[in-house]
Amino acid sequence: MKHSHASSSSTLDQIISAIDDGLRATFTQPPANRASPAQGYKEDPILDDQQLSNESAALMRVNHVGEVCAQALYQGQALTSRSAAVREKMREAADEEIDHLNWCYQRIETLGGHTSLFNPIWYAGSFALGVGAGLAGDKWSLGFLAETEKQVVEHLHSHLERLPPQDIVSRAVVGQMAEDEAKHAEMAISEGGAELPAPIKGLMKLTARIMTTVAEKI
Repeated sequence: MKHSHASSSSTLDQIISAIDDGLRATFTQPPANRASPAQGYKEDPILDDQQLSNESAALMRVNHVGEVCAQALYQGQALTSRSAAVREKMREAADEEIDHLNWCYQRIETLGGHTSLFNPIWYAGSFALGVGAGLAGDKWSLGFLAETEKQVVEHLHSHLERLPPQDIVSRAVVGQMAEDEAKHAEMAISEGGAELPAPIKGLMKLTARIMTTVAEKI
């Protein structure tokens, strides 16, 4: 009975921690462990043009949403993973993603933009997906993580093409994020992540397209 009580208490602590992480991710600028890769860059005066500034802010808002979702996925997967080693890997990746959250939030504020009004919804949906992936088993959970990160890297590269060439600050942030996400995908594969079926990959892309389209505007 004591073991059961301790286990229940531990699960409750994890749930409370996940809720706390969700509130921090959606409503605040969490502290970063690493300095922004944009540090040392100077703004191009051309970005004073409101249209260019709005374009950058919208794209960085989408990137911020992606990081909110990443936090939720990692927390959900860590909560239901059967392996202590996999849980630790998920938490390590989540810590690195916090840097991305900070950088995106900071950049959005500088550009005079705002984060997505639907962040709590994005977080809740992604957390549920993470829990489901974790329950499916570690190889599928890691495979889901790997595919998510691969799609995120593609998405970030598309943003590097769309960002105004003059916005070297945002481009520096997005470039570093793409490098980090690629490493997370490699980690998931090296830890035994399974290749997801094509229909699931397609559904993931469709869901991401809907989310990014909405986030870019609201």
